[in-house]
Amino acid sequence: MAVLGAGKGSWGHVARLIAEASWGRILLVSNDWGKTNFKPAKECEWIIVNNRVGFEVLKEMIKEKLPEGKIVVSLVSGSGKEHMALLAALKEAGREIELVTLTGQGTKYY
Repeated sequence: MAVLGAGKGSWGHVARLIAEASWGRILLVSNDWGKTNFKPAKECEWIIVNNRVGFEVLKEMIKEKLPEGKIVVSLVSGSGKEHMALLAALKEAGREIELVTLTGQGTKYY
């Protein structure tokens, strides 16, 4: 899972994560504009959100679409509100996560 924010500056990082790793399923949290304009190298599923709604509504929108199984999360893109909603949804659902990012030494998991 990755949050894909409105700022295109961080999209390259998310695009490289998608292209470079072998993922069973890719789920992106974004808005309609992000879905229309982001062109990932692999097929992705989307959780389309409106970050202008209240926090609880945003959290529930994400929570109801959380996948089963292991969840690896990238928070490089997106806003603090989106990140908090995703983390709160994961915590309320009792899900453990692994964080992923690209570094100069390659893909790192935490």
